[in-house]
Order: sequence, then C-alpha cells, then structure tokens
Amino acid sequence: MKEYIEERAMEIGTYIISSNATVRQTAKQFGVSKSTVHKDVSERLVYVNPALAAEVRKVLDVNKAERHIRGGQATKEKYLHIKEA
Repeated sequence: MKEYIEERAMEIGTYIISSNATVRQTAKQFGVSKSTVHKDVSERLVYVNPALAAEVRKVLDVNKAERHIRGGQATKEKYLHIKEA
C-alpha cells in the first residue's frame, strides 16, 4: 500500500474519533468519496493500526444505529419549513 494512502487512513480514523463524524461528514472534510472513507477505515486501517480501526468501528456503529433518527429529524424539519411558508 502506498504511504500517502496509509497516512490518509490514519488521518481519517483520527478525525472520525475526535469529532464523532459520520462517513458523509468525513468525506466532505477530506474531499474524497464516501466509498474511499469506508474502504480506508474498514479495510486499510486494520493493517496500519488495528487499535485505531477498532475505535473507529465503535463510532461508526453508533452512527449507524442512530442514522434512522437523524433522517426522521431532517424530514420533520423539511415539512415544518413548508408548513410555515
């Protein structure tokens, strides 16, 4: 694996842990696709730093468990704005 990819995977993992960011937020922050973020933290980071990969997995599991709630809130806000207008 190329060195810059390993460094990016480490930076992405550290960012996710420090900010409890979602994959989408992380992709936007680093200017890469969601697929790249997911591959970096789920496959590449395991080889580079297994301990960091485990911590990232915990954060992403929490985000995945909560995403249906965030989606419901976004829909609620959308229709509240329509109703006000």
